[in-house]
Amino acid sequence: MPELQNLSVPLWIMAVVSVLQALVLIGAGVAGYLAYSRVMTLVNDLETRQIAPLREKADAILADVKSITARVSQQTERVDHAISGTIERVDDTATRVRAGVHDKVSQAVGVVRGVRAVIMSLLHRESHA
Repeated sequence: MPELQNLSVPLWIMAVVSVLQALVLIGAGVAGYLAYSRVMTLVNDLETRQIAPLREKADAILADVKSITARVSQQTERVDHAISGTIERVDDTATRVRAGVHDKVSQAVGVVRGVRAVIMSLLHRESHA
């Protein structure tokens, strides 16, 4: 039995050390939870005071950009429509001018040919007479 007594002291020491280790681990867990809780409170406070106003400003800016983009798109469509209409009118006017000039030039060419024919006819008669 003396051997059992010799073994009980180291077993008691190991048991006490195990209990101390468990207490240290529980303390570390509690300290970790408290640190986590404080950090999360700080993050939430920071988000409320700093990030939320910045996000609101960014959302307002994005809404303005969206509104401006829509207006620019609408104005672009109007300008495109106006330019297309103007080009169509210019093409139509050019076609009319071309046709009018062609008619006038054709008439002038006809008159010149007629005059030439008369002159040639007169010159041809004089050379035979």
